[in-house]
Amino acid sequence: MVRAVDRVYTRLRADILDGVHPPGARIGEAELAEATGSSRTPVREALRKLEVEGLVEILPHRGARVPGWTPDDLEEIYDLRMLLEAAAARRAADRIEPKDIDRMAELCDLIEEAAEPGDAQDLDQVAELNAEFHGIVRAAAASARLVSMLNTVTQLPLVMRTFHRYSPDDLGRSFAHHRELVTALRAGDGTWAESVTRAHVLAAKAVLLRAARTEPALPEHD
Repeated sequence: MVRAVDRVYTRLRADILDGVHPPGARIGEAELAEATGSSRTPVREALRKLEVEGLVEILPHRGARVPGWTPDDLEEIYDLRMLLEAAAARRAADRIEPKDIDRMAELCDLIEEAAEPGDAQDLDQVAELNAEFHGIVRAAAASARLVSMLNTVTQLPLVMRTFHRYSPDDLGRSFAHHRELVTALRAGDGTWAESVTRAHVLAAKAVLLRAARTEPALPEHD
């Protein structure tokens, strides 16, 4: 049977990633307990788990909320992500299994198909497939510490629905990086894989920073 804390955690995490609770939104313990049919104890545990992932912040005497990010926050988070993702790619290059590289190549096709302009375009599916793509690299890095650190800086693109901010050129650049990373991993070249990953994350950072300058201000921390 699913524990109450796991049920609350799964529901709240999905709501945050789906934008039900956008950046800056307050999350009331009492309201969440009522919505999930739980007591406050599992709600508090679920919030603590989400705080570790960076999806909520718990403010003393003020409850919990979904974090907001300033441009400086975005730059710091993506610079950290660049270092960690690049390290994972380097480690993965001489550890990844051929079948996993094949799956990454398949995901490249699926991502590009889902992003094809038109009525069938599904950028949320692009995000899901993209998460699987990069998850394969992290798993192949075979470093629990590295993955744990990455988990704290890889939720932001999901919360902010980053791919909805990409221009067609941005998408094309991102997909080209994916293809090149697959080629680098097939070659077992850690330096190449690391370099491509750095470029990939830096390009994503540029997209978010551009959005931060041109869209309405992102909610900020108190």
